[in-house]
Amino acid sequence: MNLQQLRFVQEAVRRQLNLTETAKALHTSQPGISKAILELEEELGIDIFARHGKRLRRVTEPGQLVLQSIEVILREVANLRRIGDEFSLQDSGRLSIATTHTQARYVLPEPVAQLRRRYPKVQVSLHQGTPEQVAQMLMEDVADIGLATESLSEVDQLVTLPCYEWQHVLVFPAQHPLASIERPSLEQLAEHPLITYQAAFTGRRRIDLAFAQRRLRPNIALEAIDSDVIKTYVRSGLGVGIVAEMAVQGDNASPDLRSCPAGHLFGQNTSRVAFRRGAYLRGYVLAFAELLSPRLARPLILRAMQGQGDSYEL
Repeated sequence: MNLQQLRFVQEAVRRQLNLTETAKALHTSQPGISKAILELEEELGIDIFARHGKRLRRVTEPGQLVLQSIEVILREVANLRRIGDEFSLQDSGRLSIATTHTQARYVLPEPVAQLRRRYPKVQVSLHQGTPEQVAQMLMEDVADIGLATESLSEVDQLVTLPCYEWQHVLVFPAQHPLASIERPSLEQLAEHPLITYQAAFTGRRRIDLAFAQRRLRPNIALEAIDSDVIKTYVRSGLGVGIVAEMAVQGDNASPDLRSCPAGHLFGQNTSRVAFRRGAYLRGYVLAFAELLSPRLARPLILRAMQGQGDSYEL
């Protein structure tokens, strides 16, 4: 039994039992993977996979237990490497961050800059995707830390902690009819074309839920994942924008657009940080989390990683 065999089994499951894709992902040959898995099964005395001819069809019942053990073994091997890096490389290495566009564009620039000033030998790798992709990157050990508003707290394999709260904001040209209303209602908003985020991004579910609860059907003229794109189409007169407040604060404010807080319409959203359960967190990963929010003190994160208050709510 060797680690390579375990990685082959794990990757085959991740690739929906497609050994061709598994071989591509691991930069090896399909026959080599098939042989290694068969040798592991022979050594264990069980079938990990049920087959039809040479094709893998499903994971067997004992195979499910083997997979659980493989996950633990490979996670601890990765932890051993991180511990070695921690003490051999000291303050150098790579920090991989998985996040959505909104977080990457509006929230992360300053914390990343502060981290680089504190750890100039640390290379930062930024991976952007949907909240579901952020969770997947964490589970597959592509990223050390994830940041998103949706989905992360729903994944059992992740430890999540609240980072900060935010609300949506309405944006419109200065001459728009809503510009003279201090607190627009959902009914007033439903009278205008709207431009906002795609369904999986930046609190969109709260927007849809608010309208549904009032039995209103919003006129969504355009959906996007990028707040700057939304603001661009607002300027073109396509409709009223609904964006995250980070997109209109400070340096992100647009002098040609008016904004109006919409927390009274759509409530508060919580962005969360996440780590893969059981992962070893290097010092600069913890330092980066602390830079994201004063809530994320190192002792709190370590307690959560040890199972003492994961998915903690303040």
